[in-house]
Amino acid sequence: MIEPSTDGQLSAEQGVLLPIMAPRLQADVHPDGYADLALWGAGSLGRVRFSAIAGPYTYAPNRMVSKHGGIFVAQSLPVMLISGVRLQGVYPARRCAWWHEPDREGASAKVTRAPHRQTAEMGWGVLVVDILGSDLRIAVGASRGEAEKALSLASEAIIAEAAEYVARCDLKPDADPLMRSMVSQGIHAALSSIRRDENGAFAGLAAGQAYSAPARTYYRDGYWTMQPLLTLAPEAVRDEIRLLAKGVQPDGEAPSGVILTGPAQSKAWQRFVEDSKANPKTHKKAVPEYHNRPQDWWSDHFDSPLFFILFIDDYFSATKDLAEVQAHWPIVKAIADRYLSLAAPDSVLPLKPRNDRDWADNVYREGLVSYDLGLFVGAMDAVARLGDSLDPTLAERAGKAARLARQEIEAKLFVPATGGYVDYGTPGAFVEDHLALDSLTLSRFGAISKEKAVGLLRAFESQLETRNNHEQPYGSWGVMCAYPPFKRPSDLRSKTAFPYRYHNGSDWPYWDGAYAEERLRHGLGGARYALTRWWETCLDNGWIGAVEYFSPPYGRGSLLQGWSAMPAAVVLKYGLDAANAEPIS
Repeated sequence: MIEPSTDGQLSAEQGVLLPIMAPRLQADVHPDGYADLALWGAGSLGRVRFSAIAGPYTYAPNRMVSKHGGIFVAQSLPVMLISGVRLQGVYPARRCAWWHEPDREGASAKVTRAPHRQTAEMGWGVLVVDILGSDLRIAVGASRGEAEKALSLASEAIIAEAAEYVARCDLKPDADPLMRSMVSQGIHAALSSIRRDENGAFAGLAAGQAYSAPARTYYRDGYWTMQPLLTLAPEAVRDEIRLLAKGVQPDGEAPSGVILTGPAQSKAWQRFVEDSKANPKTHKKAVPEYHNRPQDWWSDHFDSPLFFILFIDDYFSATKDLAEVQAHWPIVKAIADRYLSLAAPDSVLPLKPRNDRDWADNVYREGLVSYDLGLFVGAMDAVARLGDSLDPTLAERAGKAARLARQEIEAKLFVPATGGYVDYGTPGAFVEDHLALDSLTLSRFGAISKEKAVGLLRAFESQLETRNNHEQPYGSWGVMCAYPPFKRPSDLRSKTAFPYRYHNGSDWPYWDGAYAEERLRHGLGGARYALTRWWETCLDNGWIGAVEYFSPPYGRGSLLQGWSAMPAAVVLKYGLDAANAEPIS
């Protein structure tokens, strides 16, 4: 449906959905002539309808052009240009998100119309459409002043900024069309995750388009998203660490993410949370029972504090900014103390409670979870390295824990029949021992030997790469995150209850990137399938933007997912020769 071109752009005869993310503005532009607009920190602002633009089309990050018009997005201010169209209507949002119940004063937008401009003011944001011939400039803002300032950018300037952004994302111009377009769109997902407030200050790394209401930034999503940003925008990584530090509690606990909304949305969200807790039976959608503090998005996630340490470690490795490590060392110490206390007697491995609060948030994993234990070993190694001069006592304790953890992992979690490691469970009782791609953390963070890591990667190659697994029924479509499906239905909820869906076997491009990187790091080659097969599937289905996850029977998750930049990050880090190398037997 979509063809990659030699210039890294994408060609299509039929129009497809164009997802847009810029520092403030975000939108979905539909090919039949309407755009749904939102603002970071405020939420949905409304819909603008216009006459459809005829094809054929050429797509690039935040841009579409045809002979008859185009869509162009600025970077410096929250404004976009749609050219070659006629305005058909402006429809202000009635609420900032599905959970929002505006009061009487905020229930109706204030709409003003002038000969060449329409403005809709809501209690949480402003949408302005400026009409100049066949050009529509659409601006958004937290206030009328911010939106009108954005309209100071002329159409020619918007087009120029859009072109500069496309060029900024095109970081592998010597790659073949498929790889070049994947890298371009992946880097777009990472760069566009860097959000700003109305004053231009850093406002978090967004997980993707679907995370602006309430606006929030995540520990795990942010960790994977920042991998290419360590070289492309290290100051954003530093500022993200500072934001995430605010969510870590004195005892080392941390939520899934930190809420960063503007004042109007924040007030509405807190009202919804309080009402949900007071009247759970009246709320048919997900009740936020784990939002224990105003800034918490889903409190007490088992993996989040470990990612905070890994964030700091990766940032220091890239920048040598010791001041940032020193500033957050009390938090690092609290996290280390927390996880060292979570082990059973005669063990150093932290035990996860039975809940759905790590990345597999549809699975009630408990006991020893390989994914979390890989993060734990990586975090303890980081504490040992970083604390060598800052805190020798803690460094020694963490280093010893990491060494003992490696021994325990081999003794308790290795599954000879698969060459992999237990997904989760309690040895001697129930264990889920299928192959789970997230156990890659054991390899990435050196929790297992190189020999065992190579064996694990070989097992993934034969069973999780769908081109080699002829037992799953859908042919060659990507890399599954787990196989076979989970054994115990009572451990599953929501989408993951279905085989091949979500955590039960979908392809997650961020894990594809992590898997490809481990293959390259261990000299196995054969990374191209993981790096590009997911992207081929996206193009075949007309999905532009790095997708969150997908599987043949169930379709896709969100578009423009920040952590799905991982495949692009791996290509930039290791180069095209490595990325394209054949597998080594």
